[in-house]
Amino acid sequence: MTSLSMTSLTEAKSLLVTVAAGIAGGTLIPYLGPGVLEVGEAECPVPTSTRGLVERLTQKVGVPGRIRNNLWASAQYIETNRHRITLVRMMEEIFKPVPAPGALQTWLASLEALPMIVDTWYDATQSEALKGRSDWGQLQGGTRNAVGEDRYYKAFDASGAEVGVDAVNGWKTVLYKPHGASWPSCDLLISDSDYVEVLTEIDIQTPIPQRVKDIRESRGFVFMGCRFYDQMLRTYAKQIMKRSKGPHYAIITDDLTRNELRFLDDNEIVAINVPLEEAITEMVNAP
Repeated sequence: MTSLSMTSLTEAKSLLVTVAAGIAGGTLIPYLGPGVLEVGEAECPVPTSTRGLVERLTQKVGVPGRIRNNLWASAQYIETNRHRITLVRMMEEIFKPVPAPGALQTWLASLEALPMIVDTWYDATQSEALKGRSDWGQLQGGTRNAVGEDRYYKAFDASGAEVGVDAVNGWKTVLYKPHGASWPSCDLLISDSDYVEVLTEIDIQTPIPQRVKDIRESRGFVFMGCRFYDQMLRTYAKQIMKRSKGPHYAIITDDLTRNELRFLDDNEIVAINVPLEEAITEMVNAP
């Protein structure tokens, strides 16, 4: 695996300065996972992992023990036995609190040269950080039952109003929420059936918005707060990266599974083994 262990603090800081410059200059795209919500002293009011979310869901609705640790299977069970609206309302309730934007989200929101932020969790923290600007909008994936049979995603302007997808071409910054979001419209990919439809088409890129494809073509990605222990998470990341120029980085700790190590290696992602909070401090204060 192409990696950088934190044996030399000077070397690690140098690479983080390079990454920060790439993000600020718009040549590297931040790809955020739920782990970014764990940074900071305040306790986060929403789950910060798929395992934390499935625990919250199964506290409210009992599911069979064999699937209790599987978010998508548990969500499917709730949808099948309690109806889709019950699942959506549970997700709305869980993600109704909006975590206060931290140093990373605030910094990213200040970068007008940054063309896209990929945010893979359901919370509204990054959109909250962007609300001081009017030149951005959100592309949001969701179940086709809600979005429409001919669409895999919706577009919302900075005020939260739904707009035509063509409007994205006028935005300085696109906030791309591939798995859906709690704000402004709680359209989500959460159950097995949601992903079956998307994954049958994702290899040919149909669910990926054209604007996302255009932006990634000449850029690389920086993964922060992400884990890739699940096949679905790896598949989505790989397809969003597809045909991008690179280079790619992941700020990730060294307690990785064999599948995660293989994923980083296969996709030529440089692993920076620095605690995320420390890495964020270095990046936002980089010259």
